[in-house]
Amino acid sequence: MTRELAETAAARARARAVADAVLYEGYLLYPYRANSRKNQSRWQFGVLGPPGAADAGFGEDAGLGAQCPLEASADATLTLTVRFLQLQRRQVRDADANPVPELTVGEQSWISWDEAVEREVVIGPVPLTATTTPFDIPGGVDSEPLTHTDGTPAGQVVRTRCALTGELTLSVEPVDGLLRANLALANTGAPASDSDDAIARSMIGAHIIAEIADGRFHSLLEPAPHAERAAAECARHRCFPVLAGPPGEHRLMLFSPIILYDHPEIAEQSEGPLFDSTEIDEILTLRVMTMTDEEKAQARATDPHAAAVIDRCDAMTPDAMARLHGVLRDPHLPRPPGLVPEIPQGVDWWDPLADTAVRPESDAVVVAGVMVRKGSRVRLRPSRRADAHDLFYDGRAARVVTVHEDVDGDAHIGVVVEDDPAAELHEWYGRYLYFAPDEIEPLDGPTEER
Repeated sequence: MTRELAETAAARARARAVADAVLYEGYLLYPYRANSRKNQSRWQFGVLGPPGAADAGFGEDAGLGAQCPLEASADATLTLTVRFLQLQRRQVRDADANPVPELTVGEQSWISWDEAVEREVVIGPVPLTATTTPFDIPGGVDSEPLTHTDGTPAGQVVRTRCALTGELTLSVEPVDGLLRANLALANTGAPASDSDDAIARSMIGAHIIAEIADGRFHSLLEPAPHAERAAAECARHRCFPVLAGPPGEHRLMLFSPIILYDHPEIAEQSEGPLFDSTEIDEILTLRVMTMTDEEKAQARATDPHAAAVIDRCDAMTPDAMARLHGVLRDPHLPRPPGLVPEIPQGVDWWDPLADTAVRPESDAVVVAGVMVRKGSRVRLRPSRRADAHDLFYDGRAARVVTVHEDVDGDAHIGVVVEDDPAAELHEWYGRYLYFAPDEIEPLDGPTEER
């Protein structure tokens, strides 16, 4: 395999790993049991309900879609991968074929529960022209007999899936010297009669992975200067396109129902999904380890994915658990310029002596050749999207009141906005806005280190 092919394969694998996390986000939450209150309402993200369900008040909107700017040659093509979960209703029946909520056969229990089956539809490569592609996902009924150790019938597990139909629409139009791709995914299946029927006829966790050949996508979060206007005019409905793959990769775009950064990735310390990316793996793993044997048995009976979580946590080694605790980086390794003064060489950040070198009210950091410290005037250019409110401060002048550095060596500059009527109050209380050095522009001229 050539280096280019290997890099392409690695980029696709990284994009799909994130897409898998999106697909199963909220699928089943700790304590991973069917009788847990938080698992009574599932399927929160990317649900495309059947037509009419949203208007009737018992289902979700039938579509999602978004626009994104791109550059492409005349021969460019797109490969579009639609991914979602199809609901699979698992009904347990006793030996007389009567539906029951739970059935125990030997040491194993079976629970009536809604599972899900992964579905993927690949469209393309297709040229950058208007096209609508319909697709069908068949329904079905599968029956699994359950028997006692002596071979006599104990019951059965019946799994039922409703047929699904959908369509993906692509159109491309010129805008500001670029192209703008319009993608819309819709559930076009049969109408539903109630909420239970609606979720069974829905596409769950729906998202799209777009890959372009002989072209490149532009970020909607941090577009190149010549693409800023085109990116700002892009519309979105129930999803957000982000660049996928490693930093620098512009051939992959993930249309995600969950807001993400560009080039998202799964933490290398994470050994498997826990279906709740708003939690910390270490905390969830420790919680699973504290469950009783009875609780673990109930979780295993609830869902095969839950059983895999329990088994993985039970088998976790001390080294694997230590990796979940986080990454400790040496603050003395080469890194971008930090605070002035720095922690003395030979003193570790956890050593109390390091505290004597830290003075947030007088420390400084070099930004664009300018020593920025308390009293410096700067213009705010928020770009990291850590807080949506930061966008309201874009272009505003501010005054630096404190400069900090965390244990990873990253600088944080505390400011108060100059034309904020409450600036003096914020400074008195110590309630500052914090920005990274690359999110500010010094308004003072170059200064010598004092």
